[in-house]
Amino acid sequence: MNIDPTQPWGVAIDYAGRATVTENGHTLDIRVYDNTFGGNLDRDPVTGQYPPVYVSAAFAENGAGDAALRGNGLVVVNAQDGAPVVPDPTAVQRAVTAALTDFETRRTAYAALCAAWAPAPPAPAPAP
Repeated sequence: MNIDPTQPWGVAIDYAGRATVTENGHTLDIRVYDNTFGGNLDRDPVTGQYPPVYVSAAFAENGAGDAALRGNGLVVVNAQDGAPVVPDPTAVQRAVTAALTDFETRRTAYAALCAAWAPAPPAPAPAP
């Protein structure tokens, strides 16, 4: 994935923290969010730190017979030294890599399951 150096998070995101990227033939949905539910960005009273920012990447590929494989990746960017999170331009790239790796792991596991599972042969027809 190419990082856009003109964007704080390495990719252009909309007002809600969403973006779409294409990598290795897959279209991934990106989300950049925190856990404040849109409220004020305040320090945690226990830790004294600002909330972390989550960067997620997710996609699904659908096949015949309603078969679907998914890939998910999540990167957490933590606040440090009592300051709010600074945008990490590599976070989206790392989330995309994690999602593609997750997809490939699932694909391999499903292929192994299908190869190991052999349906029972049909019962012989009754004699007339």
